[in-house]
Amino acid sequence: MGQEVNLLANYPRTKRNVAERGQTKTEEDRKIARQFDKDFFDGDRRHGYGGFSYHPRFWQPVVPDFQKHYDLKSGSRVLDIGCAKGFMLHDFLQIIPGIKVAGIDVSRYAIEQALPGVKPSLILADARKLPFEDHSFDLVIAINTIHNLDGNDLKCALIEMMRVSKQHAFLTVDAYRNDEEKDAMFAWNLTAKTILHVDGWKKLFEEVGYRGDYYWFVP
Repeated sequence: MGQEVNLLANYPRTKRNVAERGQTKTEEDRKIARQFDKDFFDGDRRHGYGGFSYHPRFWQPVVPDFQKHYDLKSGSRVLDIGCAKGFMLHDFLQIIPGIKVAGIDVSRYAIEQALPGVKPSLILADARKLPFEDHSFDLVIAINTIHNLDGNDLKCALIEMMRVSKQHAFLTVDAYRNDEEKDAMFAWNLTAKTILHVDGWKKLFEEVGYRGDYYWFVP
């Protein structure tokens, strides 16, 4: 197994009213959000982002940390699982000339709305069965994606990450370290089907042979 490393330290964090969100979100809201369609990305805020638009302030400060940590350069191949509209991959292309990128997402809507420069590199596909050959990528990334699966589906996604990676992988998942964080996480959650204590995640990683790096999302 890899290491716990916060490669999103420079991603801007907004102040969140977790308690209010927990009181207002319903199971119907979660059902709509988990369709990952227009309502999730560009619909009402209670169903997701409430408008999912590109801004360089989000991923441009983060990409150099990935670049340094994994020694990415021209010719390196990066896969983003759960790429949505391709914003992160767009910034990889901007910051690391000559890098090769690919992205997959289950949302046809998101891929259709992707930024033009990266859209040809995005594929409608499922994390449980990645449409790539073994060891195709120098780095495989899944940020707040695989926790939207559960049971054997989640395990399969982790195994697939390792299958298509030559060496490196990085993911973030919804997690908690204490009861306070657990309450906040379950109140905040909109799409995740699996939320575990950090030790539970590490145990799962070991069970399926996930050897990549990881970090936690806690609101």
